[in-house]
Amino acid sequence: MTQSIVPLPKDVRSPFEVYVNGVLQQPDDYQVRDGALVFPRSLAKDKVSGWRWALGAWGVGTYRQDDSIDVRWSRPDGSSAVAQQLEVSEVID
Repeated sequence: MTQSIVPLPKDVRSPFEVYVNGVLQQPDDYQVRDGALVFPRSLAKDKVSGWRWALGAWGVGTYRQDDSIDVRWSRPDGSSAVAQQLEVSEVID
């Protein structure tokens, strides 16, 4: 089974909300293990190389999977915090 691991920022505290591509995830959509989110599916962040950027500047599209993983939580003082565009550190097949 494919799993994607997304490390959480150090200051994230429960309870928190997880969004993938802007969609709120339910607690059974992921697990929290050792300070990271573990998703039972393949997630990926697209890294645009200089070559792909140059092609895009000329109007040639190159499209790859580019998932956005965001986490929202409340700080101890009651203010909200959001970590956006978290990196997928590892995908295990």
